Amino acid sequence: MTDRPLNRDDPLDDFERRTISLLGHDRLVYVIGSGPAVIVMTEMPGISPHVARFARWVRDAGFTVYMPHIFGKDGAVPRMPGALFTMIGGCISRQFRAFQANESSPAVQWLRALAALAHQECGGKGVGAIGMCFTGNFALSMMLEPAVLAPVLSQPSLPINDPAGMHIAPDELAAVKARMDAEDLTVLAYRFEGDKFCKAARFAAYEAALGDRFQGRVLADEHANPDSPMKNPHSVVTLHLIDEEGQPTRAARDEILDFFKMRLSD
Repeated sequence: MTDRPLNRDDPLDDFERRTISLLGHDRLVYVIGSGPAVIVMTEMPGISPHVARFARWVRDAGFTVYMPHIFGKDGAVPRMPGALFTMIGGCISRQFRAFQANESSPAVQWLRALAALAHQECGGKGVGAIGMCFTGNFALSMMLEPAVLAPVLSQPSLPINDPAGMHIAPDELAAVKARMDAEDLTVLAYRFEGDKFCKAARFAAYEAALGDRFQGRVLADEHANPDSPMKNPHSVVTLHLIDEEGQPTRAARDEILDFFKMRLSD
């Protein structure tokens, strides 16, 4: 993979830009690669160069990446005040219900339909999905779509106002757990120990609900990239990842890629 500067806007010119119509809504989706599909859902405030780098790693591992526009300016380095306005907009949007525990975001319905389409187009055993931060829990809710076999939750941060809350409706959570048990599936999840937005109580709640189907990984704060402009250790596979041999964040990335290979490849 050709390295692109992470401190400059990424034109995303190696991605195919597709307008996909599902459930009566058109959305822009960036597609790249070949092989089984993986849905990459961006963290706040949008598809940053770091998020695009992760998507290219998924491509290089042998997958077709579907990266939908969800919010923000695609390819942009997060800058104030624009990033702040995007975050405020996401928090008040009815599509995300950012402050609601025990509810699922309406936005997930479209993402489930995207997963079904991606599986139809790409084949393989099924589809992978990773959500980050604001979209962190979406990958779990997407398991109501039978094609989704490999969900990953990276620092799931909703609901914002309830550290122990889970951003999924109880009936949907029960259905996901039943499916996991029936099909012997698991969900991977990652957070930094001192993350202010995704605390230990949230992982404890997931574990209580899903048992050993939930495989949580907690990284020490000292393993977050110290050069990141965001001092709260948070973004495991993007902003706070250190791309060097022996670094726990790179090991987390590799574990995610191996998880996709194990679940999705023939």
